[in-house]
Amino acid sequence: MVTFKVTGGEQGEWAVLQVSGELDLVTSPMLRQRVHDVVAEGYHCLVLDLSEVFFCDSSGVGVLIAARRLIRSCQGRLRLVLPARGAADGSHVNRVLGALGVRRLFDVYGDVEAALGDEGEPLSA
Repeated sequence: MVTFKVTGGEQGEWAVLQVSGELDLVTSPMLRQRVHDVVAEGYHCLVLDLSEVFFCDSSGVGVLIAARRLIRSCQGRLRLVLPARGAADGSHVNRVLGALGVRRLFDVYGDVEAALGDEGEPLSA
């Protein structure tokens, strides 16, 4: 059985959630709840580190789009960490977002440090 885990912390004005495992119909409600909890705690700048997510289905994509909508409604910022290299030679989530044509909706960075930095530019779609 694959373990799904969401851990988090704060770095300045940013909340950072590290997500690992499979992001699917069963696990996506847990991520959705964590995002809502972070916003309820007053954080409107969120980094979702998806570098350890090795599977994502349409319900996972739906959670990411809903997170984007929620953060934007608070005039906040959402950044995704989707490395080009790593587990299974690149981010599965990145490939899924690209295949569905929604990758351009997100600011994507190669690592958490870049996502937290103000000088870093997002990776191109």
